[in-house]
Amino acid sequence: MSRKQPNMNFGAAILFVIFSLLFFVLIFRYFSIQITGEAAGQPLAAKAKQKYMKHGVLEATRGTIFDRTGEVVAEDTTAYTLVAILDKKMTTDPKKPMHVKDPEKTARELSNYIKMDESEIYHRLTNKSAFQVEFGKAGRDISHQTKTKIEALHLPGIIFMRDSKRFYPNGIFASHVVGFVERKEQKDQTYKTEAKMGVEKTEDSKLEGKNGTIDYESDLWGYLLPDSKKKITPAKNGNDVYLTLDKKIQTFLEDALNKVDKEYKPKKMIAIVANPKTGEILAMGQRPTFRPSTREGIDKSWHNEAIETSFEPGSTMKIFTLSAAIQENSFNPNAIYQSGTYKIAKSTIHDHNYVGWGPITYLEGVQRSSNVAFAKIANEQLGFDKLRTYLTKFGFDKPTGIDLPDEASGKILFHWPIEKATTAFGQGTAITPIQQIQAATAVANDGKMMKPHVVEKIVEHDTGKVVQDSAPEIVGNPISAETAKKVRDILGTVVTSPKGTGSRYKIDGYDVAGKTGTAQMPGPDGKYLTGAQNYVFSFLGMAPKDDPKLIVYVAVQQPDIETYFDGSKPVSEIFVPVMKSSLQYLNIQPIKQDKPSTLELTDLTGEQADTAVNTLKDKGFETVVIGNGNNIEGQLPKGGESILEGEKVIIYTGGNAKIPDMTGWSLRDVMKVAKLLEIKLSSAGSGYVEKQSIPAGTEAKNGESLIVKLRSPEQLFEAESQKSDKKKDEKSQKEAKD
Repeated sequence: MSRKQPNMNFGAAILFVIFSLLFFVLIFRYFSIQITGEAAGQPLAAKAKQKYMKHGVLEATRGTIFDRTGEVVAEDTTAYTLVAILDKKMTTDPKKPMHVKDPEKTARELSNYIKMDESEIYHRLTNKSAFQVEFGKAGRDISHQTKTKIEALHLPGIIFMRDSKRFYPNGIFASHVVGFVERKEQKDQTYKTEAKMGVEKTEDSKLEGKNGTIDYESDLWGYLLPDSKKKITPAKNGNDVYLTLDKKIQTFLEDALNKVDKEYKPKKMIAIVANPKTGEILAMGQRPTFRPSTREGIDKSWHNEAIETSFEPGSTMKIFTLSAAIQENSFNPNAIYQSGTYKIAKSTIHDHNYVGWGPITYLEGVQRSSNVAFAKIANEQLGFDKLRTYLTKFGFDKPTGIDLPDEASGKILFHWPIEKATTAFGQGTAITPIQQIQAATAVANDGKMMKPHVVEKIVEHDTGKVVQDSAPEIVGNPISAETAKKVRDILGTVVTSPKGTGSRYKIDGYDVAGKTGTAQMPGPDGKYLTGAQNYVFSFLGMAPKDDPKLIVYVAVQQPDIETYFDGSKPVSEIFVPVMKSSLQYLNIQPIKQDKPSTLELTDLTGEQADTAVNTLKDKGFETVVIGNGNNIEGQLPKGGESILEGEKVIIYTGGNAKIPDMTGWSLRDVMKVAKLLEIKLSSAGSGYVEKQSIPAGTEAKNGESLIVKLRSPEQLFEAESQKSDKKKDEKSQKEAKD
């Protein structure tokens, strides 16, 4: 016992010494920290600040894009991200669970509101290693309406994180002009927008704004302490952009494109509506297209075809060759030339029907869209060097500079005589649709060529101050006002003349000036494709003709049509409704159409035929005399009836009556002849007379039968071309035999 006691005392002494040393170390450390304010070589105040001071980002709102009338085209809106809390530790009160308690039920309910299979949702909700889970794309951009419906289910553990997204309220609406942005999460858990196309891309720096910051003192859990100091740098919201687009006109265009796309299923379509006085683009669309909000369809339509793609324009190019020739006093509309073929060096140029229409005037050559006419104008009258100068004046060898990204430039092939000649009528050389629009403003705007643009102004979002205003810009004056008027008048006849290729583009109440285009398409081997569908059919028109307020360009590539001559159908079904609706919407008053002159015919029976015929012709009525008598024995229309100016009056004078040549007559006029001669009439088809069973000049016999075959103007034209092709083949075969 005595021996054990000293050992215990010794141990107690050692423990006492150890605890005493620890005590003195702690005391020393305490006073050291109090005096120096540092620990581990770092100031304690700084460490505390680091722990309890929080830094936040105040996200800027991206600017809104409006149309010219103030209608929203693109804006930032509130959206929500769906989140599921899985950690059971979040629940402190069993009666109020804060985590997903029933994954099976939750998955079943959520599958009704988000685009994700119930099994996939359940798989995510049963992830035992995760504190919380999200649902990818299906769980992002949740609308407030959907959020409210999900919250009404009272599903434990389901919460929403507030976010914002770029919203395009009009769906498919000038998608390639407006563009779109994608939001990508950064390392600091903020989002950065990345502009991909259109105005969103070109004006990105003005739209995106600048994020702000907030620094504040928080408690242990990160919440703001009452009365704590805050340092805030406010966010600067992005500027708003107002476009030249008009929502109403763009809607007219989109509706027309949808209709034609559904009916004719073309490979591509391009359409532009512009104000020639200012260069403002009022509408621009294409097919295929995409939805900016979802990017659905973007893989098929990444490029803005009106801006980024150049191709052979076809005969719409003749507008500018004609303009150059008139400006240089090199165009005589009444001069005669031989249509059909024209030899340039060792190459031969053909009209589109290969054999032409015989000797015709140059005015008719324009109306019929004769390639030979324009090759001769360029080579013999204007001169190739002058033509090349005007191509530059019209801006075809450089981009327009429109405020949209990735604009392409045209490529003018002008080395060899054949290239120079084909460029004159739109083959070989490639230009963009927007270059054609810019050049056409000179014709529509009395010689002043306007730069196209889509941004009208940029406004500070918070103050309403205009920081950029796009004034109309004249970029050239290639022709005079007098020349521009002459060109418009001639282009007007392309639409109004029976011989013109633009008859489908007539608009009731408005005079239209324009030019059709049919461009061949090169195949993989560089040779032009064959077949009725393998063309780009187009029309470049303006209205009203005397003072154009609108230019509309439409191009349709490879539509589903039966014949080459049907190519104007899908183009006109876009041009006509868009132009007419837009003119009416802009309150452009239609011309006062004079009522057709009418004449109430008197009963001419018994009168001398020669005198009556001359009187009728003087009043503008076409008179056809049947018979070899001197006095009138019958007439149609009858005395007392009113007829329209230009309608045929059939007069019967008795004696030997011969059947007239009725080719091109309407069925109504043929019926007059049949009734007066008392012959039986049968007809096949509709339109105008192509063939008659009784040859012209044959003496008419009472009671005999006359059969007439009727065809539409397009069918007559196609038949004429087929005959020409047949003659050409026969000639080629004969030459081969020789």
